[in-house]
Amino acid sequence: MVQPPLRLVAGAAIALLAVMSPAHAAAAQQGSPLQSGIEQARTDSIRRPYTGADIDFMSGMIGHHAQAVKMAGWCASHGASKSLATFCGRIALGQTAEIGLMSQWLEERNQPVPEPDPRGMKMSMGGTEQFMMMPGMLTAAQMAQLDSARGVDFDRLFLNDMIQHHKGAIQMVTTLFNTPGAGQDEIVFKFANDVQVDQSTEIDRMEQMLAALPSK
Repeated sequence: MVQPPLRLVAGAAIALLAVMSPAHAAAAQQGSPLQSGIEQARTDSIRRPYTGADIDFMSGMIGHHAQAVKMAGWCASHGASKSLATFCGRIALGQTAEIGLMSQWLEERNQPVPEPDPRGMKMSMGGTEQFMMMPGMLTAAQMAQLDSARGVDFDRLFLNDMIQHHKGAIQMVTTLFNTPGAGQDEIVFKFANDVQVDQSTEIDRMEQMLAALPSK
């Protein structure tokens, strides 16, 4: 087969670039796949904006998770049963990772990142430091009571308290999704759904563990 002269090949390439749009020509010259740019633009166009309710949810859930992590951290030192200790380990690991996710989400949107505090979300009112508790969070008296329990008493109190705690988190998700325009950001949407599904499943598991404890 006779190959076309090199000058004809070059001429054809120049002609092709001449009829292409500037964007197409730039993509061809730089070797960047234009299709990937189109797909990225399409992805960007369907990404939902975040709202004030999303910020409140992510900020409030940091303190909520921090309290659950502290509660779970007591299992090893408070004589918890082996099954509960394993369960506590999963809670501590999972919710610590989620605190990181929420903190990063807020930071990337130039929002204040609350310190993970088991007392709730720190607020300053009139120069006085106060903590706003999210739904389901334990009061200081409840935390002190749990901290003083040992053995099977700790298991029973922990399970009851953590069921309350998880139900509060699910309530926060419900409030988020019932707020017009909220929960549309892809990260917030996935995280909130995970909280609802995972913690509902864990409530069922804790109720089974509670029923299996010896009666007083």
